[in-house]
Amino acid sequence: MSCNCESNKEDVYVPEAAIIAVNQPMTAMENFFDIQFEGGKDLGHMPGQFVEVSIPGYGEAPISVSSSPDKTGSFEMVVRRVGRLSAAMHNLPVGARIGMRGPFGTPFPVDDVMKGRDVLFITGGIGLVPVRSAIQYVLNHRDQYGKVTILYGTKTPADRLFVDELQAWGGRDDVTYMETVDCGDDAWKGNVGVITTLMPQVDADPDKTTVVVCGPPVMISAVLRMLDQLGVERHNIFNDDFGI
Repeated sequence: MSCNCESNKEDVYVPEAAIIAVNQPMTAMENFFDIQFEGGKDLGHMPGQFVEVSIPGYGEAPISVSSSPDKTGSFEMVVRRVGRLSAAMHNLPVGARIGMRGPFGTPFPVDDVMKGRDVLFITGGIGLVPVRSAIQYVLNHRDQYGKVTILYGTKTPADRLFVDELQAWGGRDDVTYMETVDCGDDAWKGNVGVITTLMPQVDADPDKTTVVVCGPPVMISAVLRMLDQLGVERHNIFNDDFGI
C-alpha cells in the first residue's frame, strides 16, 4: 500500500491554527511535540518534509516532521531550543494554539526510488528527526523493501532521541540496527566513536542499496567519502544537513 499524501497546493502557504496535544522533554535541548489541526485534517506530508511554525510575537521557523504519514489525526515534531521561537514553543502548555504552514520541501523517495531496494539509513544527532518519518514508513510497509539497515550516532548517551523506539528497532529480526556515541559514560555499553566507525560493519550491495543520510555537515562529508569507497553511486544517496 502506498501513501496518498498529496497536499492541496493552494493551502500550504496559508497559516492554519494547530493545537499542541503533547509537549514533552526528550533531552536537555529537545522537546517532543504531537500536533493536531483544529479542523482535524491530516497534514498530508511525505517523509523528509517540514512545516513552518509561527507564534505571535516570535515569528516563524521551519521544523521537520518526524512521524510517518501513515499516522492519522496528528503529526509529530522534535524541536531543539536554539532561538526565540523554539524557546517559546518549549514553554507552551498542552492546548496552546500555534500557526502552521506546509508541508514543504523535497521528500525522501520512499514510494518510488527506494521501493523494492535495500535501504541504508545513516543519521546523526537531531538528523534522526526527519529520517524517523522515512524509517517508520519503510517499516510500516516492510514487505515492499529489501534489507533495512539503520545507523545512528550522537555525541553522548544523554543526547539519544526516541530511546524506546531505538530499542524496538534493535530487537527486530528484519532490521539491522547499530548505534554509537562520540563519548560514552559509565552506563554506556555500546560502541564509542563517530558514526563512520560503524560503516565497516555494514553489509550493503552498492548496486541494490539506496542510502538516506542526515546529520551535521561534517558527518555527511565523512559518510559520503566512505560511501564512495563502497561504490555507492551518488544518485542512490539522498542527504540533508538537518542535524546540528
